[in-house]
Amino acid sequence: MSEHPTHKKAPTTFALIVTSDTRTEREDETGRIAVGLIEADGHRVVSHTIIPNDAEKIKAEVQRMLLDDSVAVVVTSGGTGIGAKDKTVAAVAPLFEKEMIGFGELFRRISYDEIGGAAMMSRATAGIARGKLIFCLPGSRNAMKVALTKIILPNVGHMHWELNR
Repeated sequence: MSEHPTHKKAPTTFALIVTSDTRTEREDETGRIAVGLIEADGHRVVSHTIIPNDAEKIKAEVQRMLLDDSVAVVVTSGGTGIGAKDKTVAAVAPLFEKEMIGFGELFRRISYDEIGGAAMMSRATAGIARGKLIFCLPGSRNAMKVALTKIILPNVGHMHWELNR
């Protein structure tokens, strides 16, 4: 029996899509944190965009990244809460061919330890489309750090192995 490759580590490429009506490139600290963490782990960010909280624009940008052969993982930041402006999940989830339900569950569990019951308001989710991983994360700096360092980066190699075997 072969070893389960839970710690496969191979550099991959990411696209980061920040959804915000107010952030600019200069003010996108969450985006800078994400890029820093991803690149420090040996991966490459090939696209980093800021899109307004508009469902059609968010969907179009994710679809553009799904068609880009240089992108293996799409990470969105923002628009996963319960507010009226939170449109990312509704825009992106219909693109999933498979949903990774466990990601949202695990993210909220870890978040609960840090922020308490407010974690239940996160609709963070993940899925697969066109053979690519998609993660929809909250827009806060801490949420980005938690998702990347505790869930996504330690497991992205294994997830790619599973997708491509």
